This record gives sequence, C-alpha cells and structure tokens, in this order.
Amino acid sequence: RGGARPPGHPHPPGGGAKSSATVSRNLNRFSTFVKSGGEAFVLGEASGFVKDGDKLCVVLGPRGPQWQENPYPFQCSIEDPTKQTKFKGMKSYIAYKLVPSHTGQQVHRRYKHFDWLYGRLAEKFPVISVPHLPEKQATGRFEEDFISKRRKGLAWWMDHMCSHPVLAQCDAFQHFLTCPSTDEKAWKQGKRKAEKDEMVGANFFLTISVPTGPGASLDLQEVESQVDGFKTFTKKMDESALQLNHTANEFARKQVTGFKKEYQKVGHSFKCLSQAFELDQQAFSAGLNQAIAFTAEAYDAIGDLFADQPRQDLDPVMDLLALYQGHLANFPDIIHVQKGALTKVKESKRHVEEGKMELQKAEGIQERCNIISFATLAEINHFHKIRVRDFKSQMQHFLQQQIIFFQKVTQKLEEALHKYDSV
Repeated sequence: RGGARPPGHPHPPGGGAKSSATVSRNLNRFSTFVKSGGEAFVLGEASGFVKDGDKLCVVLGPRGPQWQENPYPFQCSIEDPTKQTKFKGMKSYIAYKLVPSHTGQQVHRRYKHFDWLYGRLAEKFPVISVPHLPEKQATGRFEEDFISKRRKGLAWWMDHMCSHPVLAQCDAFQHFLTCPSTDEKAWKQGKRKAEKDEMVGANFFLTISVPTGPGASLDLQEVESQVDGFKTFTKKMDESALQLNHTANEFARKQVTGFKKEYQKVGHSFKCLSQAFELDQQAFSAGLNQAIAFTAEAYDAIGDLFADQPRQDLDPVMDLLALYQGHLANFPDIIHVQKGALTKVKESKRHVEEGKMELQKAEGIQERCNIISFATLAEINHFHKIRVRDFKSQMQHFLQQQIIFFQKVTQKLEEALHKYDSV
C-alpha cells in the first residue's frame, strides 16, 4: 500500500512484497503523531492524488531547508472594527474591515470567521505553526479598549499569516481574504470546499515535495540534534516570554496607578507651598508664587504622562509576546510528529539488521520520514526568521517611544525651570 507519492518521488520500491515484520503501531491513539496522520504517512498508508495547486515545496536555502518563498507576497490590513446588527437589531457583533494588498478589495469579517479559518488550518497543517487568535470575549465597560486591543492582536495574527509561504497561499485563507462579504452563497461554497479538503492529516504530507538528488538527503542524527536544540530553545523562550510579560504587566500597572499618584502628590505639595506663600501680600514675591504653582502643574502633568505611557510602549511588546506564546504552544506537537517519525525509522533499521524486514520497505519509511524532517526544519527556520524581524522592530519601537516619553518629561521640567528666570 505505497499510495500516491509526492511529485518527484518514485513509487516506493517493493511496496507489494510480503515481509514478516512490520513496524509496530503506536498504541496511544490520542498521540499527536497518530492524530496528525504522521504515523499513517510514515507507514505508507496515505494515498491521494496531489493536484499541482496543492504542491508545497521545501528548498535548500543558506540556513538549510526552508519553505519556497511566496512568489507574490502580499499584506492585509485590518481596520475600523464596526458594530453591526442582525435579526432587526436583536443581535449585534463586531465586523473588521480587511484590505488585502493583492486584490485591493475590502471585505468584512467577524471574529467567528477568523475562528473557523483557524480551526481549518490547524487541522490541515500538522507541522506548521498556525498563529493563535487573540481571545474572543469582550465584556462590560472596557468594550472599546478590548475591541481596539483585539484589533491589534488580529493585525499581528494577519501579519504572520501573510508572512508564511504556505499559509498565505492556502485556498481556505485566500477564500477568507477575497470572497465578497455580501455573497453569502459564494462564502458557503468556499467554506464547504475547505471543509471537504482531502489533503489534510496524513495526506497533507503527500503534498510536500523535497529536494532530491545527491546531497539532498538529511542525516538523521543531525536532524535529531537540530530538533532537540530547538526544543530546548522554545522551552527557554517560553519561560522568558512569560517572565517578561509578567514584568511588563507589573510595570505598566505601577505607572498607571503608583507613579501617577506619586508625581501628583509632589505636585500637590508644591501647590500647597505656593498657596502658603500667597499669604504674603508683597508684590515682589508674586513671581515666585506663580513659578512654584507652575512647577506643581508640571508634576501633575508628568503624572498623567506616566499613566498614558504603557499604551505606547509596553502594551505593544505584550501583544507581540502573546502571539509568540501561541506559536511556542504549537511546537511541542510539531516536534512530537517529527520524533514519532524518527522512532519508526530506527525501528525499521533494527528490523532490517535482524533480517525481519526487507531493505526496500525500510527505505520507504526513511524516505517518508525525510519528508517530515524537511518540513519540520523548514518551519523552524521560518520561525527564527520572523522572530528576528518582529523582535527587532518591536524593541526599536519600544525604545523610540521611551525616548519620546522622557523628552516630554524633560520639556515639562525645562518649562517650569524657565518660570524662575524673571523672579
């Protein structure tokens, strides 16, 4: 049962031959390796016809395997969340305006549409980290704030979707971006088509074509050590992201409440001093009283600046961390699929050595494991590439905002200082 091969792969030799040993199946039917279809694929049980449009290529880049770049890159903005109603105003919901750069046509989508898409893609792509959506619920008086925060979260999500060579070109995502909001029938058709997609799970692996020829096969031990290294890296990154998120959250809270209150306390004390000085009716001390009163106002204003600041610098960092925590939560499963495939290869090699399995059958297993390895390493490479891009721009933004903030504070203090020049 060799099944259809991905393009560029010969039919597995000796597929029909009877052999006395088979590679044992995983007894835990809930393991990700089994659920993702990885096991069925490695054992050669996946079969399906791969259409040209479904082919995904892994190529060898300067840093090893990588997904073939999207030849037509695009972006998509998410703008003005608007409240809309249905059932004659009985039910209201928020719709987001999406404008993809490759069509220029705006469409409106609700959160539930994003949710549907996420579910489809997470099921379809076992070794790709589909970014998690920001949380759903908007309640109570913070609704305005929440909606704007969620829009920012969705904007990050959208950026990661468009930046991924595979996700960006996938049919369900393109349908989501381009189907006119008013055409209910077309929306349902595309939705049904995506839900009937056969190239999911084990069959997804059939769609991957990998480099062939001399020097293109991967060294199993090297793959294993790269994946182990990445596992250690993600664990550490997850811990430090959690820690930074907690610290930033604390710091923001202190600025909004504590710092503001403290600066305004100082301002209030200066104000009391100037009021006491006013009891002296001498004309020549009027200038001093006004300057001290002005200093009081400056400290009051600086308190407000502190309270507004986290929105400019800390919140965007926390939005980014939230998105990456989603990615980091995806990787244990991706690594698990890869590990499961490697285990099957080791087992089949042992069977060959013991004379219990034909070499051809074991080679088929190794070749299919090779495909999973290529895809996993390509995904790891992509993750590092966008991580460097995102954290660079976010840290630059953070520091720029911090500098602007302290310049504003300095300006307030300088204005106050000048008030004493003419006293």
